[in-house]
Amino acid sequence: MKIFEKHSEYGNPILEKSFHFGIRIVKFYLLHVKEEYQIKDLLKQLLRSGTSIGANVAESQEAASKKDFLNKLTIALKEARETEYWLKLLKEASVITEKEFISLFNDCDEIIRLLVSIVKKLKDV
Repeated sequence: MKIFEKHSEYGNPILEKSFHFGIRIVKFYLLHVKEEYQIKDLLKQLLRSGTSIGANVAESQEAASKKDFLNKLTIALKEARETEYWLKLLKEASVITEKEFISLFNDCDEIIRLLVSIVKKLKDV
């Protein structure tokens, strides 16, 4: 188990972005679950998929093989797409503001683009 990891000078963008996005999703959930208790289950779906992205990316760092690495990142991509869906649904249902939506959606979209690029490159090799 790695408790203290020495970060490289350049870091790992997908690992860092997905972790920070997960933090934002947790904070979003905690803020809105109090106000929108009647749709708690929908918010919980967003919480699960939004935090699962980073969990799968982190898990990929210790993959046993290239195939395992690709599988974990593909799962992270699927979770990111699901998160995108829940954000759109909550926006259209007027649960979240346009400002909240744009901020979270743009971060999610950036993660999706990074994951698509990584997965495509891995499949081409």
